[in-house]
Amino acid sequence: MSIRILCIGEVVGKAGVFCIKKLLPEIKKEEKIDFIIANTEGVTGGFGIGKNHSVYMRKLGIDCQTLGDKGYFKKDIVDHIVKAPYILRPANYPPGNPGRGWRIYDCGDKRIGVISMLGQSGFNRVHLSNPFLYAPELAAKLRAETDIVILDYHAATTAEKYTMFHLMDGRVSAVIGTHTKAQSADEQVLPGGTAVICDTGRTGSLESVGGLDPEIEIQKFITAIPERSRDYWKKLELQGVIIEIGDDGKAESIKRVRKECTEVPDDREGNSNNDK
Repeated sequence: MSIRILCIGEVVGKAGVFCIKKLLPEIKKEEKIDFIIANTEGVTGGFGIGKNHSVYMRKLGIDCQTLGDKGYFKKDIVDHIVKAPYILRPANYPPGNPGRGWRIYDCGDKRIGVISMLGQSGFNRVHLSNPFLYAPELAAKLRAETDIVILDYHAATTAEKYTMFHLMDGRVSAVIGTHTKAQSADEQVLPGGTAVICDTGRTGSLESVGGLDPEIEIQKFITAIPERSRDYWKKLELQGVIIEIGDDGKAESIKRVRKECTEVPDDREGNSNNDK
């Protein structure tokens, strides 16, 4: 029997968390989802994820949270990630770094291996080991224990992502691109049975700059003066992909998901942005 996995595009800010809270139960029921992966490295104000937010995302039903170049941005996550097997930082960080870069999760009578990996291009603060050397070796290690393996490849360029897609075709069940927070329309199953998409998109405000207040981001580009980014609440949506995988570990299908959040946040939650 096949298994259905929902991979949610990067969750950005309180608006993204609100979308998860309001939309995920319905999607899970309608689509008969067995396992949920979400990139959560932008949950806390768009830059990293704090301990409390990671725990809350877990309570909302996210089985596995993947991170990227901003994975260690919040100080309290460094200690917490060691105790939280549901969070994966990129596997190509130095081996002694806090946390884990891969894990095998139990899902009913099946086991699902998940790998988080960071790309090389476009990251000014973080330069990790070569993912193209490490990914095949790590995939083989997980495939010795389960045929179902998902790789979240957090990378900036389409060329780098497509290189990883073709390298890993037949080695893993899916390679899911994250980081750009703009859902691409190139989902496909490659000849070797690996489902791929360049970017799963973002969960939060679409009428924004990567989920953040456009006015502040514009000023930062114009003045080059650092300023704290701010959550934005216009046009909320949950984005991602649903992958169906057979018992042999090969992807049978991949389809994009876009679910609009029409509910208005309650002022009492401190989430309303009606003046925008």
